[in-house]
Amino acid sequence: MDLPDSEYKEEDVLARASHGDKDAFGLLYERYTERIFNYVYYRTGNVHDAEDLTARVFQRAMNHIHNYTDRGVPFSAWLYRIAHNLVANWHRDRSRKQEIPIDDLPVLPARGDHPETTLVRTEEQDALLRLIRRLPPERQNLLILKFVENLSNAEIGQIMGRSEGAVKSLYHRTLLALRDEIGGQIF
Repeated sequence: MDLPDSEYKEEDVLARASHGDKDAFGLLYERYTERIFNYVYYRTGNVHDAEDLTARVFQRAMNHIHNYTDRGVPFSAWLYRIAHNLVANWHRDRSRKQEIPIDDLPVLPARGDHPETTLVRTEEQDALLRLIRRLPPERQNLLILKFVENLSNAEIGQIMGRSEGAVKSLYHRTLLALRDEIGGQIF
């Protein structure tokens, strides 16, 4: 493959990868590894587990890419579905949910922000993260896919095994629950 991966159409790369072209699969890996890692990291809260699970996602994808069927959603939805299932198994195996300690989250002040503004924003973000972490895992997953990965409702539905309408409904109920919780919180 002589051209940079950005010049290949994903359908062509997928077709080549599904026929055993390891270079084509390598392009897919390069395109999606960071996104899948970020998703897994947000779900596990641990870099080492996220690295291990991300490797397993791509190992499973490589072993089963010949079974991949285009259903009108991006290839990434298939990868996220694999990641979702592996993370669910990981949580089930540990029978407890690990969380990312809020102290470990980086806070980078925007250029020109006053320290007071940064402090208030940080406190608000911390309070919101605490509320989100109290949500059921399925709703946390939805918020990660929606706001961190910027996926559409259709893509999220594919990953979560739900219809687009069910995703919209869950999203609406989740936002209402957060609004009610925020109403009782003082920022």
